Parts: sequence; structure tokens; C-alpha cells
Amino acid sequence: MTTDISNRLPAPPARKPRVLLTGATGYIASQLLPVFQDRYDLRLIDVRSQNALGEAVQGVDVVNLLEDDDARLHAVFDGIDAVVHLGYYRPPHLGVTGAGKSYLDERPNVDMAERVYRHALDGGVGRVVVASSNHAADWYEQVIHPRKLEMVGPEDLPKSDNYYGWAKIAYEALGFTYACGSFGRRLGVVQVRIGAPRPLDPAVYEGKPANYKRDLGAYLSPRDMQQLFVRSIETAWIEDEWDVPFQIFYGISNNTRAYWSIANARRVIGYDPEDDSEICYADDIQRLLTSRGDAGRVGPA
Repeated sequence: MTTDISNRLPAPPARKPRVLLTGATGYIASQLLPVFQDRYDLRLIDVRSQNALGEAVQGVDVVNLLEDDDARLHAVFDGIDAVVHLGYYRPPHLGVTGAGKSYLDERPNVDMAERVYRHALDGGVGRVVVASSNHAADWYEQVIHPRKLEMVGPEDLPKSDNYYGWAKIAYEALGFTYACGSFGRRLGVVQVRIGAPRPLDPAVYEGKPANYKRDLGAYLSPRDMQQLFVRSIETAWIEDEWDVPFQIFYGISNNTRAYWSIANARRVIGYDPEDDSEICYADDIQRLLTSRGDAGRVGPA
């Protein structure tokens, strides 16, 4: 796995955009900050000033997007050119994704997204880039893995069989409502459906070839994530065929085993991912899949 800065970033803007980053102490933010700090005039906010390891993240203002009053949030969004929304409410009794989450567990994330869109619109922000998830369409994996369907793209109807994915669908749809001008002006909105943004530890996949193939298809390297978010922020024209400034991009690398399409990200913002999980994890693939006669692109879930 590479941790290099992308060689395929566009030239830096002549003037540093003023970018508000929510969820600034989280894991995804830690991957983006090395590039963001060079390219942007950053305002960092989160509900805490330390990361998951207890280390201080410099420059973070403690802001609660769910509980702080509108006057406080108006000041936070004032003068901002673009928002990157990574903030996430995690129920204290549950993990990040999957089964076991209820409607009430995930509803705060929809409410948080609404406050971000609303204050961005009111504050004159030009663009909001949101960390969505592949789980907005995770139902399709039931037909992808047995090869009843080859590829899923952003144009396909979002379908999820769990509340985590439902919440992503809900605030994607809410973002479109703001993008189409329903509230007085159009807010540019990009939803990045992030795949598997962490290193693929081979120990996790021992005896689980289907899970390994799935995550090889979903893999997103740090430098490809950086490029995807930078281009989502900086590309001037993101309008769809109906002239609505709204896009959904799948957040994966240039993976041989990919089953989500990134064709629109390539076309609209020039996304040009550098990494392929088939190469990054070639030795592990040989040991866990190929040598055991289980090398297919995806397998039964």
C-alpha cells in the first residue's frame, strides 16, 4: 500500500480556497490533511480536538453540528468557499457500519447533513463535498458477487438493506434538493461514496476469499482519495446533463476487481487513480487466492 502524495493532482489554485473541514480529527481527515494543508486556507472543526489515538490535531475548533445553535454555526460557515463534510455521529453502543443500527441511531447523521447544507447555502458557500459510502448501494452486492450483475454506477437507483446505508441515501437525496435550487439558489454538491479506505490486512481475510475479493474491489488508497476529494472541490463545472450541480462519485482506486463504476468521476472531474489493489496486494493475493485456486474477480458472498 502506498502512502505517497498523488502525482496526478491538478495545479494548485492561484488563490487558496477557504475550506471548512468537518470531522477533522477522524481517520478520513487524517488522509486528506497532508494535501489540504498545502492547498487550502483551512477551518477545522470536530466535536473533539484529539484523534482516536488521543493525539491533539492542531487547529481544530470544537463545534457540535447537531447541538450548537444557528448563530454559532453561522459564524463557522461565514466566508467559506467549500465545505468537506466528514462529520459522523457514531452511536456509542455500536460500531461504524452494518447490522444492528436502528433508525434512531442513524437519524442524527441525516439531521447533521441538513444543517451543513442549510448553513452552507445561507453562508454563500459554493460547494459541499460529502463523505458518503458504498453502503448507499450495498444491496447490489447480493447480485454482484454471484455474477448476476457486473457493475454498479452512480446512475443506478441507490439501494441498501441497513440503516447505515439508508442514512447515506437520505443525505444524498437531501443534497440534490439543495443543488437543484429549491431554497433560492443552487448549492454545488458532490457525494463521494467511499469504498474500503484502509489497508487490507491479510490476517483478516484468512479463509474468507469472498470478503477479500470484495474489499480488493472496494480499495481506495490514500493518494487516490486525496486526488478524488481535491478534484471534487476544485473542478469548476460539475453540472449534470440537466444543469444541476450535483454528482455522485464512487471512491475507489483503479482496481482490477472493481465492481463500482468510476467512469463519471473520470469524465466530470478528471479523476485518474494511480493505484490498483491487484498490484498493491499482489503477494497476499497469490497466497490467499491464486495458490488456492480461488482467483476470480468476485465470489459468492
